[in-house]
Amino acid sequence: MTADCEYAPFEMMATAGARELKDGEIVCVGLGLPIVASFLAKRTHAPNLTILLELGVVNPEPLEIGVDGLSDPRIWYRATSHTSFANMLGSVLHKGLVDVGFLGALEVDAYGNLNTTLLGDPKGKYRRFTGSGGGNDIASCARRTVITIRHEARKLNEAVSFITSPGYLHGNGERGKLGLMGTPSRVITDKAIFDFDPQSQRMRLKSIHPSSNLDDVLSNMSFKPVIPDNLPFTEPPTAEQVRLIREEIDPEKAYAGS
Repeated sequence: MTADCEYAPFEMMATAGARELKDGEIVCVGLGLPIVASFLAKRTHAPNLTILLELGVVNPEPLEIGVDGLSDPRIWYRATSHTSFANMLGSVLHKGLVDVGFLGALEVDAYGNLNTTLLGDPKGKYRRFTGSGGGNDIASCARRTVITIRHEARKLNEAVSFITSPGYLHGNGERGKLGLMGTPSRVITDKAIFDFDPQSQRMRLKSIHPSSNLDDVLSNMSFKPVIPDNLPFTEPPTAEQVRLIREEIDPEKAYAGS
């Protein structure tokens, strides 16, 4: 499949993420690339998308998205509501009102579990990061979860170092037995898109980006996903989607490295 314009891997990921969001849905957005993807969806095919920032901001219309994450006041501009972190998680997520949780991660494993807490061995040498924030609540309570992550073997592992936010846990219906709402839905990388096999609950290749091939995808993973017989290429971004990202949503490239 050929594109009608040149695009960066980040723009491919943001566009693929935007396409996972449907008009009229409610999406709870984590830090990084999910912000760009959500605003892209709202400016294109999903004008009635409701965007929730986990710290309690609803439907902002920023002129610029800032560089200091969700706590940057520039991203709150023209929001319809300014509530609280606790209210957003407790009164919205835990009531099952959120259609999509949109998250990034340090690591994701074969069952869609996310790690944003530490890398290494907790009983030996490790490095600690920021942790969950609202990620655990989002992954536990949204009706489906979309994950974005760089496609590297150190990030795509059979098992993560620490489960910060639950996917299918260890498979075998374990998520449902614990009463968690929803399921992981997609993992979007800069090389491919994955969904999850309904029987094994393991990650399954859904499409490969036009700039990659199957060998490239598999050689940069630390586990083998389920591979279907028919494997299409991902639809590339349009010229208008690339223009919106570069000129209107993230002109300073604040999230291009997400």
